[in-house]
Amino acid sequence: MITVHHLDNSRSQRILWLLEELGLPYEIKAYKRDKKTMLAPPELKAVHPLGKSPVITDGARTLAETGAIVDYLVSTYGGGRLIPTAGSEERFSYTYWMYYAEGSAMTPLLLKLITSHIRGRAPFFIRSIAAGIADKVDATLVTPNLTANIDFWEDTLSQSPWFAGADFSAADIMMSFPLEAAASRAGANTKPHIMAWLKTIHARPAYQQALKRGGPYTYA
Repeated sequence: MITVHHLDNSRSQRILWLLEELGLPYEIKAYKRDKKTMLAPPELKAVHPLGKSPVITDGARTLAETGAIVDYLVSTYGGGRLIPTAGSEERFSYTYWMYYAEGSAMTPLLLKLITSHIRGRAPFFIRSIAAGIADKVDATLVTPNLTANIDFWEDTLSQSPWFAGADFSAADIMMSFPLEAAASRAGANTKPHIMAWLKTIHARPAYQQALKRGGPYTYA
């Protein structure tokens, strides 16, 4: 039995969704973030040394990192589902988006989260200075990169219904987290093709079932 070590409001929601799309049985071991730090609890370190989520166990095997877990599940249990044919142009696109989702896509979103935390959590006596630094980082580094990435997604989805071509694939599952986050807090909610794509994935029965099993999920 596959066990998903599931942290609330995290990337591990994608793993639940994938398992539902594949129709695989699984169980959930749930973890809650620390209410002050919003970090994962130390109990996750008993599963994997980095104490991060997602992590799955499958028999004696323990896997971490969203992309690695998705690749493992699709390769091991997919039976050719949710992945384009090897050697096709769609497969090359699929591979690109699978890596891009946790690389180029998430980097500026993470930086934006950090600058937001700097503004909100800096001690009072240096808050104005910290906010000024955060504003400068946003203006020179974060916002231009976010704009470029969001425009890239919008252009891609204006030409194809899914990231890897005409068919839904695991690449779309990987891309869901950055697009959800960007629509919530980075201005992507003004882009019609992005918002239409999010509406479509949110309506999928497997996505809805994953929400029921995983519990409340916010990506703000």
